[in-house]
Amino acid sequence: MNVMNVMNRSPKADADTDWWRGAVIYQIYPRSYQDSNGDGVGDLLGIVERLPHIASLGVDAVWISPFFTSPMKDFGYDVADYCDVDPMFGNLADFDSVVEAAHMLGLRVMIDLVLSHTSDQHPWFRESQQGRDTPRADWYVWADAKPDGTPPNNWLSIFGGSAWHWDTRRCQYYLHNFLTTQPDLNFHCEAVQDELLGVTKFWLDRGVDGFRLDTINFYFADAQLRDNPALEPGRRNDSIAPVVNPYNHQEHIHSKNQPENLDFLRRYRKLLDEYGAAAVGEIGDAQRGLELLGEYTQGTDLVQMCYAFEFLSAEPLNAARVVEVFAHLDRVAADGYACWAFSNHDVVRHATRWNLSPSGLRAVATLLFLIRGSVCIYQGEELGLPEADVPFEDLQDPYGIEFWPRFKGRDGCRTPMVWEQSSQNAGFTVGNPWLPIPHQHVNLAVHTQEQDPAGVLHHYRRALAFRRSHKALRKGAQTPVEAEGAVVKFIRSHEAERIFCAINLSDAPGDVTMPADGNWVQIGSELNSATASPSGTAHLGPWQCCLAIDKSPK
Repeated sequence: MNVMNVMNRSPKADADTDWWRGAVIYQIYPRSYQDSNGDGVGDLLGIVERLPHIASLGVDAVWISPFFTSPMKDFGYDVADYCDVDPMFGNLADFDSVVEAAHMLGLRVMIDLVLSHTSDQHPWFRESQQGRDTPRADWYVWADAKPDGTPPNNWLSIFGGSAWHWDTRRCQYYLHNFLTTQPDLNFHCEAVQDELLGVTKFWLDRGVDGFRLDTINFYFADAQLRDNPALEPGRRNDSIAPVVNPYNHQEHIHSKNQPENLDFLRRYRKLLDEYGAAAVGEIGDAQRGLELLGEYTQGTDLVQMCYAFEFLSAEPLNAARVVEVFAHLDRVAADGYACWAFSNHDVVRHATRWNLSPSGLRAVATLLFLIRGSVCIYQGEELGLPEADVPFEDLQDPYGIEFWPRFKGRDGCRTPMVWEQSSQNAGFTVGNPWLPIPHQHVNLAVHTQEQDPAGVLHHYRRALAFRRSHKALRKGAQTPVEAEGAVVKFIRSHEAERIFCAINLSDAPGDVTMPADGNWVQIGSELNSATASPSGTAHLGPWQCCLAIDKSPK
């Protein structure tokens, strides 16, 4: 591990206002990264301890999942105070230490803001509950019952059942797109928008460089509260909610995805630009994800980047699928900017989801760092961690408990990070870890892989170094993605630099034809790049790539 070579890369000294474009962002799930005090739960000082590992990968930024004051019904995505740290994770001084240490290592810091809803323990909601004439009476989405006492419309919660919960204080229903303990804020109320912009400014003033905006397309609900139409079975998919969840039976054209969101995002971007900060939005929609990505990131006055769930779904990753996704992106979001991820804290780890061998893991990592867009990688994927099999009696996730056994929830991707094979609890904690650490993960610990130059960890470092060394891969344009059998191919270009990229996404050999225009010279030998024959064909082994740079006279 060589951290010294990044020690002087202060991001605050970087004049590149487009730092986010092509950036690689490392997601930290703080409960599971490193415990510094022996209580079995990761914390902010634990992150400080492990930041050198992240810097050694060669990423540009960290994204830290919620650490705010919370009753933890949804593990921090139910916020009770946006401007303080939950004691479980430390305090504001500890957070300042994270920012300072990250910046010393050349890493920007992005934090997860959950703006669409709060906890029902938030003082705003408690006040709103008290009556219809309180100062914050309209800060949440309240509605009267129908004459028969049933909810105001047919909207469903992602976590199961109606999206409406009856409150006996106001004798009204309130909207919750997630748990009943996560009431939705009313973005039609300008005071709510102003308050959330103030929250954002609070963290920017503490040195934060950007934000991951949770459920960015859920901010506004239809002001008329109209019913969602049914979605015909042929258009349903389980990319957002498990197949056993009736949430998939509706087309959510009124409960989310409202046009008023664009004006709020413009207000948000204006604030970000004052600080040189950036945001990546999470778009949760099974039918219109890429279309919304295009709407929210077009031009220069909305959010900089968004991610949808096309590569986070269970759909196999093969050449045809990659071509399909990029063709769709080019069709509906040509002026937008995507941030790609294969794993995160909400989905089955891609090592398991796609049943990948170590060679397959290296190949898809290479692909991820070659395609146009920014990238998020999730803690542990640099080790090739598979999904953990968490027994029902150890489950913590309310989503998994609700839909067990067909859907086992998200705990399997949230188990603690593994650092050392020989130490107690893999070096994560000296206490009792909040989720069990599977033995299969311990064998893949960071310290073990540091000793294996052929391991997945070192491949991530090499692939990230390769990306950083070529501006075409970080900020360049991309030709339409094509498939030649199981091989996916495209050209990245920036100014005079052109790089041909081809990756065999199968466990069988494959061939790829080099582009006819150009004098192509092999590069990327450290990534096991194949060399083309004099005939212009490259013969690729299973999961092998072919990378070449155009050396034609300019």
